[in-house]
Amino acid sequence: MRFSELASKEIINLSNGSRLGPLGDTDLEIDPKNGEIHTILVPPRGRFGRQVHQPTVIPWTSIRRIGPEVMIVDLDDDQLRRQGSEN
Repeated sequence: MRFSELASKEIINLSNGSRLGPLGDTDLEIDPKNGEIHTILVPPRGRFGRQVHQPTVIPWTSIRRIGPEVMIVDLDDDQLRRQGSEN
C-alpha cells in the first residue's frame, strides 16, 4: 500500500476510542539503512481542554488494523499520559 492511499485515513486508538488525527498530517521515522518505518509522529493538538506540545508517538508495532477509512492503533492510557507529561 502506498502512503498516498493511507494519507486520508483517520488514526483511532483502540484502548480508549480517541481520534488521534489524520494519517496524512503525520511524520514518519524511517530507518535509512533498510527503509523500515519505526514510528508515526502525530503532530500536537489540543486534547481534553489542554494544548499538547509534543507529538504523539505511535510505534509501528502498535498498529492493529488498517481499514478502508481508519487505522486502528493500540496505545494504552499510560503511554499517552507519559507522552503528555513530557511537555
